Amino acid sequence: MLEQLRALHAQPPRAYHHFGHAQAVLQHCGQVAAGPGWQQPAVAQLAALYHDAVYVPGRSDNEARSAALAAQAVARWLPDAGIDVPALVRMIELTARHGQLEPSQVSTDQALFLDCDMAILAAPWPVFSRYDADIASEFAGVLPRWLFAWRRRAFLKALLKRPRIYLSDWGHACFDVPARANLSRRLLQGVAG
Repeated sequence: MLEQLRALHAQPPRAYHHFGHAQAVLQHCGQVAAGPGWQQPAVAQLAALYHDAVYVPGRSDNEARSAALAAQAVARWLPDAGIDVPALVRMIELTARHGQLEPSQVSTDQALFLDCDMAILAAPWPVFSRYDADIASEFAGVLPRWLFAWRRRAFLKALLKRPRIYLSDWGHACFDVPARANLSRRLLQGVAG
C-alpha cells in the first residue's frame, strides 16, 4: 500500500504535493492525537496519506479522484478494519474548499484535518517561502505567470480577511498568528508567478 502511495505521489512529478507533504500532514495528525485527539484517528491518518494521491495542477477533480482511490484502498487492503469510508471520502473532498469553510460547516475531525493540511502556512519563513515557490512551480506550465500570481494573491488576501484561517480551536491556537505573519510578508514582498 505504501509503495503504491509513493508512486501515486510521484506522478506527475510534483514540487510540493508529493509524498513528503502527505508525511508532514500525517505528523500534524500525530500532534492532534497527542493533543485534542481524534474521534476517528484511522480516517484522519488515511486522509493524510491519500488526500493528494491524485494531483494535477489546475484540475478540479483531484480531491474527488484521491478520495475514490482512498475508498478503493480501504476495500482492498483494510476491508475488515471498520474504517468509515464515507467519512474518509468527505474529509478528502473537503480539501478542495480550503479558505471557504466556516467551523460550523465541518465536524471536529474534519476541522482538525483541514488545519493539519494548512499548517504549512504557519511554518518558519524559509519553509513557508519554499512551499510558496513550489506551488508556483507546479503551476508553471498550467497558467500564465501573471494569472497564477493574481489568483494566488487573491487566495492569500482572502485568507487574511477571514476572522479565523484555521477551523479548529487547536489549529487556531497553534497556527493562526504565524500564518498571518507569513501571508502578510508574502503579500508585501509580492507573489511569485
